[in-house]
Amino acid sequence: MSPSSMRGAAAVVGVADLHYKRGRAPDGEHRLALEAVLEACRDAGISPRELDGFVSYAGGDLSGPVLGADLGIRELHWSTMVWGGGGGGAAAAVTTAATAIAAGQAECVVAFRSMAQRDTGRLGYAEYFYDNHYLAHGVGAPAQVCALRTQRMLEHEGVPASAQRALVLAAYHHAQNNPTAAGHGRPLDEEGYAAARMIVEPFRLFDCSRESDGAVALVLVSAERARELCPDPAYVIGGAQGAPGGYSSLTENDTAYATAGFGERPDCRGVAGRLWDATGLKPDDIDVVQVYENFSGPAVASLIDHGLCPPGPAAGEVLVFENLIAQGGRLPVNTGGGNIADSFVNGMGLAVEAVRQVRGTSVNQVAGAGTSLFIGGPMAPLVGSVVFGREEVL
Repeated sequence: MSPSSMRGAAAVVGVADLHYKRGRAPDGEHRLALEAVLEACRDAGISPRELDGFVSYAGGDLSGPVLGADLGIRELHWSTMVWGGGGGGAAAAVTTAATAIAAGQAECVVAFRSMAQRDTGRLGYAEYFYDNHYLAHGVGAPAQVCALRTQRMLEHEGVPASAQRALVLAAYHHAQNNPTAAGHGRPLDEEGYAAARMIVEPFRLFDCSRESDGAVALVLVSAERARELCPDPAYVIGGAQGAPGGYSSLTENDTAYATAGFGERPDCRGVAGRLWDATGLKPDDIDVVQVYENFSGPAVASLIDHGLCPPGPAAGEVLVFENLIAQGGRLPVNTGGGNIADSFVNGMGLAVEAVRQVRGTSVNQVAGAGTSLFIGGPMAPLVGSVVFGREEVL
């Protein structure tokens, strides 16, 4: 298929990533969101009154009419929530914002997410599962849900557990250069990883994402406006979101149970396949990856789904520490520390790091990075991915 007509039509020109230890933010989600939006606008060099579109995901009531009134915008053109999948909607929110601009429905859109324990508690609480079938079967935390699929990936598909460890160690390695990362100043080696307590097999403590308070925002405008605003915009090369038919309703009976939900099936192209169609790129064209690690296992499955590494035992030959770091790695991953070693605001901080790599401002900059992939929350009812790139990629 030919690349999408929205390829490069919009670009990110401003970003903000505010995060605090969970429960320690000075404000609630509403004010945090406003602060992040204002900071992203400052980074873009625009007035917040120029915003005419708002996109978020994973629920909540911080809609365009609410934030638009707070910011005193001139007119609201676009207000969208990506439903389903929690963090699976993170990349989809960016793609939705770009779509609004490409379609002429809005001119200046912010994609954002805000989280604070004082407002929404913690995602690890068992009450998170009260409204579905999990809790009745003794599954009361996200770690348990993702552990089921990850254990199948290890045992049935033959992916070695060393792949998970390598991803975690790379994240902590990158965090040592990131002064705002939770893992900064706390290096991790193989011995420390193996000695950590088991949370739920096969996840040890360091395989698990953090939870943070905070807010993240990305401001998008048209490609033409982006060239006027800054010398280094991150163009949206393309994105895709969705799920195979029946995936949402048959979550624990899915035929491709050990995947992250992005892969191709006999009857559908899959999110990853549609992403490559939309961008006109191939996995080998990607210079750096930010992959949502709610847990290390789903992140490994995501890389396999996108064709960035082979499935089965061969995954362990590619997913080794030396390959995953920014300093000379063939597949640099989570260069700011990721959800595991930096912060977790429902994964949106990974989008900011993906943009920084294109702009050349990452604390672990990949030399010559022209394409940057952000993979949203895996093993969720809805998933999504988006590719950013420099102008020469267009």
